[in-house]
Amino acid sequence: MSRVYNFSAGPAVLPEEVLKEAATEMLDYQGTGMSVMEMSHRSKVFEGILNEAEQDLRDLMGIPDNYRVLFLQGGAHLQFAMIPMNLMKNRVADYIVTGQWAKKAFNEAAIYGKANKIASSEDETFSYIPDCSDLPISPDADYVYICENNTIYGTKFHTLPNTKGKLLVSDVSSCFLSEPVDVTKYGLLYGGVQKNIGPAGMVIAIIREDLITEDTLPGTPTYMKYKIHADANSLYNTPNAYCIYMCGKVFKWLKKMGGLEVMKARNEEKAAVLYDFLDESRLFKGTVRKEDRSLMNVPFVTGSTELDAEFVKAATEAGLVNLKGHRSVGGMRASIYNAMPLEGVKALVEFMKKFEEEHHV
Repeated sequence: MSRVYNFSAGPAVLPEEVLKEAATEMLDYQGTGMSVMEMSHRSKVFEGILNEAEQDLRDLMGIPDNYRVLFLQGGAHLQFAMIPMNLMKNRVADYIVTGQWAKKAFNEAAIYGKANKIASSEDETFSYIPDCSDLPISPDADYVYICENNTIYGTKFHTLPNTKGKLLVSDVSSCFLSEPVDVTKYGLLYGGVQKNIGPAGMVIAIIREDLITEDTLPGTPTYMKYKIHADANSLYNTPNAYCIYMCGKVFKWLKKMGGLEVMKARNEEKAAVLYDFLDESRLFKGTVRKEDRSLMNVPFVTGSTELDAEFVKAATEAGLVNLKGHRSVGGMRASIYNAMPLEGVKALVEFMKKFEEEHHV
């Protein structure tokens, strides 16, 4: 069977050339006679893989020397707790709730201190980003938290909130490496890699060094302290070694493609093909306020749950897979991450046009 166009929100499509390269090294990584899956994480060979992956990420994002890069397990969900455990010194934090994941992070933070919901778009099913130019920032807040790109709802912060001098913490899981970013605007940014970078099972956290201290909340487990992982160069325990290797290959691919400026232009072109069709379609419509649309996740509906289901089934049969919307919102969602080729988005739009014609709209 030939490869399908995979529009999954995560685990998601990976660059084909990266998968082929990994396949050639599966039994023998560069003359070692073994796979990276079988290799000691304490070996010189793996240490080289880890350090090179970190350096390539630093190059891609322009990460300053006073920020640490940590390759951690537990995914984004573990960070919902790890962040307050490490950063909530005053036991106060402000959260901007623009989707399910920000809401979960907010609820988790409330276990450890006073979590203030200072803005939300839940009143309109998270279909927009609230105005964050003049927020009621708490004077004693340790940080302000956002989920920068909302995978389920297809919204994106195109302007970062005015935190009035407070530390900004951001979950960038579904927009990671999709465009250039000024790391210095954040105290901490992190993302699960399974959407835009690699296989599932890991999160990358980029943290300003002064925030990595022994001063964590009482009762914080050893494993949940950023300092433990920073001091051990992400090797405190056995890391997700194969995932680090795969992410490293994707970083090399991104560099080869021309870096994040090039990826942004590619992503804008792909998104425009789909959004332009949705704006003109008589059957399909997007669900997000135009100025807040994500380049990565595009939700859309027909207005009929029966027709939505029929579309998803027909699209799957045509090799356009994983278009069903998240179970909490229904409809459809096309995730068009870095590795999704323009041809895949064009194929989807052509199929949508044909479906629209067949249903006599």
